[in-house]
Amino acid sequence: MRYFFSKIMGLAAMAFLLALSACKTSSPPFSKTDKALDVIAYYSGNGNDLAQYKFEQLTQVIFSFCHLQGNELKVDNAQDSLTIRKLVLIKEQQPKLKVLLSLGGWCGCEPCSGVFSTKKGRQAFARSVLLLLREYKADGLDLDWEYPGIEGCPGHPWAPADRQHFTALVQELRQVLGPSYELSFAAGGFSSFFDNAIEWSKVMPLVNRVNLMTYDLVSGFSTVTGHHTALYATKEQKNSIDYALHYLDSLGVPRNKMVIGAAFYARTWEQVENINNGRYQSGKFKDFILYNRFEAQLNAANGFVFYRDSLARAPYAYSAKLKQYATFDDEISLAEKTKYAKEKGLGGIMFWELIGDTPSGKLLEAIHQAAKF
Repeated sequence: MRYFFSKIMGLAAMAFLLALSACKTSSPPFSKTDKALDVIAYYSGNGNDLAQYKFEQLTQVIFSFCHLQGNELKVDNAQDSLTIRKLVLIKEQQPKLKVLLSLGGWCGCEPCSGVFSTKKGRQAFARSVLLLLREYKADGLDLDWEYPGIEGCPGHPWAPADRQHFTALVQELRQVLGPSYELSFAAGGFSSFFDNAIEWSKVMPLVNRVNLMTYDLVSGFSTVTGHHTALYATKEQKNSIDYALHYLDSLGVPRNKMVIGAAFYARTWEQVENINNGRYQSGKFKDFILYNRFEAQLNAANGFVFYRDSLARAPYAYSAKLKQYATFDDEISLAEKTKYAKEKGLGGIMFWELIGDTPSGKLLEAIHQAAKF
């Protein structure tokens, strides 16, 4: 029921898929059958560091990224190919682990609007995905098109009709891949994405989950600081995990298919005045810092003092010496997010990305411990 799904099942298969698209998201297929929380890592490394990670603490790892070449999904180079094969080999010791390939990423989907606007393009892409999954013995695909239907990476083509094209793409992928392969997509964590990028009632019955990018909520385009991955909204900043959850609730998205996102990195701003410890102040975006670089960069020698917002449930740091502000996740906020996901009946928690953790796996361990209770 994979590549030859439609040919084998004929009109019955097509009727089945149409019924899925029309059904209410309150009773979705492709749902988890247990109550265990999924813990999902994105990974964009070169594969040479895989021995240091505790893959037994993960349910899924998503290789990031593959890209379009013409109408087909392709692995970019020999190094990426080797990395994927190394990830898949881990399943021999961790049979519960699933390895997915991902399309796109930020500024990684420039041809997507054009290719997926045609039936021919969608069909060719879906066939290429199946061939690639078979070749690498991977478990599925994560669509990271940023974004269908709204503006994403500056200069990348987009059109409002991409919203409908995304639906048609998911329908084609599920028809070609059949029910056994995983299919998910990454979603922006803000209201314009929720309203204009996805036809939720048509897409969610066909996918296993939506991975909510509830990080970068204060983006590099922002000239005002804030919490880039807050758990709760504040009067100064509405975008947060809790805001996204309730927004998607109102759209009928099933909670057990929602996966919230966390960050293994900081976003930093410079030229930030020493007011309110740099929080909600004007500034210029500076850069990203992986969590495992915090001690080297966000340290007392550089003037950084660490704080915690009791309303947003989010840590941050400020250096009056450098006039720099940093927003991030840490062990405490990750544990709180994981407990939140369990309490709210969500499908799981994911993070960008595994290479940001410490060699001892401090951040993943915090998620793992919180997920157990």
